[in-house]
This record gives sequence, C-alpha cells and structure tokens, in this order.
Amino acid sequence: MKTWQDCVAFHGHECGGLTIGYKASLYAIELLNLEFSADEQVVCIAENDACGVDGIQVMLGCSIGKGNLLFHMRGKQAFSFYNRKTGTSVRLVLKPKPEGMTKAESFAYYQGCKPEEMFDVKETTIQLPEKARLFDSYVCDCCGETTGANWIRLAGDKKLCLDCYESYDRFNV
Repeated sequence: MKTWQDCVAFHGHECGGLTIGYKASLYAIELLNLEFSADEQVVCIAENDACGVDGIQVMLGCSIGKGNLLFHMRGKQAFSFYNRKTGTSVRLVLKPKPEGMTKAESFAYYQGCKPEEMFDVKETTIQLPEKARLFDSYVCDCCGETTGANWIRLAGDKKLCLDCYESYDRFNV
C-alpha cells in the first residue's frame, strides 16, 4: 500500500490540501474495501482540482489518462468514489475546520484528524460513469493534426478539429 511519503514525493511538498486527498483515500479504502486501481476498478469524481487530487492519484491509482479520475468542478472539497467490482459508492465531503487557523495550523489540524472526523459521508449524486472509450482518429483537413473522432466536426467535405472549426450561431455574432 502507498504511504503519505509517496504522496508527498509525487506532489512535491507537504500541505493541508494533500492531506485532505490522502485521508479521503484512506476513508474510501475503508468504506468501500478498495485496492489500488490498476485499470478502472476504482473511479473518483473530484469536485475540485486542488492538491488533494494528487493524494487520490497516488493512493488509489485514479488518473485522467486511465479515465478513472474525472472532474465535476464545483469548487467543493468533495470526492465521490466508486467500486466497480461491488457497485458501491460514497461521496466524502470535507467538514469545516475551526476558523482563524494559519496555513501551518491548518496542516497540523488535518494531519491530526482521523478520516471520519474530517468528512461527512453522503450518497453519491452522480451516476457511475461508463468506462473510458477509445475513439478512431482523423487528421484535421486544416491544421493537419490528428484528433479523436469525437472531437471532429464536418464542414462541407472537410473534417476539422475543434480549433479549426467555426461554429454557426446567428445569435452570438
């Protein structure tokens, strides 16, 4: 199993935000009987793109490249975890910390908390996403760059990437 030091080595420094992701991962492991995800067995939907996400990547093997780390940006310290093997899931929402703490005090506070003291356990509100799809690729007829089929647009007889395609909208001229 990965450790706090593995998280720090990956992230580059110790901080309260990294602690949040680390402890959320430990709690999700406990609640959902999770193991490190070699593929897409474990899925995390993070509601922020802050430091804690790095802890989740290290501890649970969730990553953007594998398609099992997704962002539903809401600016909340909240993480939904899914176990594909068992069909179980949980949403962990960070509880408010005492007010008026310095950065150092905040780090010490989170380091001293047990995961169950840090998070409210809630039901997930987002359905488990399908596994990541593989798309055919096409060369954009304008810029010549290869683009996944899902992001190609047809303009006459040309296949164009989103950067080269000019959308038609009579209301936003």
